[in-house]
Amino acid sequence: MGTGSAPYPLLTPQPGWAEAEPEAWWGAAAIAVPEAAGVHASDIAAIGLSGQMHGVVLSDELGQALRPAIIWADSRARKQLATYRKLSPELRRTLANPIATGMAGPTLLWLKEHERQLYRRAQWALQPKDWLRLRMIHEAATEPSDASATLLYDMATDYWAKDLLEALDLRLDFLAPIRESVEICGILTASAAEHLGVRPNLPVVGGAADAAAAAIAGGLLDPGPVQLTIGSGAQVVAPRDRLAVDSTARTHLYRAAAPDRWYAMAAMQNAGIALEWVRTMLRASWDEVYDEAFAVAPGAEGLLFLPYLTGERTPYFDPDARGAWIGLRLVHTRGHLLRAALEGVAFAVRQGVEALLATGVPATELRLAGGGTFDPRWRQLLADVLEQPLLATATSSASSLGAALLAGVGFGAWPDAKRVAALAAPPTLVATPGPSSEAYVEPYLRYRQLYMPIAAAMS
Repeated sequence: MGTGSAPYPLLTPQPGWAEAEPEAWWGAAAIAVPEAAGVHASDIAAIGLSGQMHGVVLSDELGQALRPAIIWADSRARKQLATYRKLSPELRRTLANPIATGMAGPTLLWLKEHERQLYRRAQWALQPKDWLRLRMIHEAATEPSDASATLLYDMATDYWAKDLLEALDLRLDFLAPIRESVEICGILTASAAEHLGVRPNLPVVGGAADAAAAAIAGGLLDPGPVQLTIGSGAQVVAPRDRLAVDSTARTHLYRAAAPDRWYAMAAMQNAGIALEWVRTMLRASWDEVYDEAFAVAPGAEGLLFLPYLTGERTPYFDPDARGAWIGLRLVHTRGHLLRAALEGVAFAVRQGVEALLATGVPATELRLAGGGTFDPRWRQLLADVLEQPLLATATSSASSLGAALLAGVGFGAWPDAKRVAALAAPPTLVATPGPSSEAYVEPYLRYRQLYMPIAAAMS
């Protein structure tokens, strides 16, 4: 298996806005795909796709984006949430999810109000990975794991929520047809193949949202194991074999990348995105982040960090939540600021785990997706804060591997997604709670108490 990567910028043209240029994704793919394929480009038999959830790409028929993509961290659609809250309880129940900014439904309401010409002109309103597929095959499609995360999807009927769209006065015609994750949606065009450095006419399957693809790669289709993924945000995913909605509205429920399977998810918006901001603002390399942070004792000598730089979802669902360092004193150094930031993200993850477990999901073990690539000191901090052993999945690119495995099913290499999930390598134990766990008990309690007064002060 080969891997490749290429960066692309996050755009923040106004406070609370988060955008990306789809053409930058396409350019990054032209770098990453040949790097991953290496000398085996001619052996590629099919293409799978995975991508960040909740975005909106307004596009013409062949994939020319009409404006920058509005992505998951965007919180401009605050006022549009009120429109959702006015819906009847029956329509709200069809969504099986809490209402949040950054998701396609509220974002499309904002676009309809503020950029009506582009909204009406668009041929398609797509999720990020689905826009990439459109560029590859010149046909639009989506699949249930991404569609169910739009706040436009009826979880009971497994299709677009037509009654809800009518009530919101949103277009149905520019939402892509829904195909299965392993279904072949089209073949790679000659121009796209040349751009990506692979053979033309390769089958391209539906794929899956990043969390759903990572679950397939980790072997998570049946209830039991719970998987933690830390990227720009953090997600805690628990497989479900039935449609079970969180009555507290603190966690999500989405379709998995297999029929008759779902997954519950606690989603924290601010993990890597907050740590990268801290690292950049304090002008530290990642080696310096870890070395200086872990030279400081657990608890950062009373310093706490709230990582809510882009608002927050689980457990607050507050687009106006704000970040802060609390408890600063002259004794604190850059190392204390860095240590508090790492601990703050770990505390946010613990809140997510607790919210998910409170819904009654079974949790036989906690797996850290890509955990083998984490600094061991960071893994230990997570285990200490979560007060649980951590097992690492075997791959550092779980979402990409999941997309590749789904392509294999579509091509015929395996019979179905369940068989693929069963092929996952067993995880390995990488950290167990140590003596420092006790040192985090009191700071975590104080952390949980800070959200309300900070929110009140900022309102």
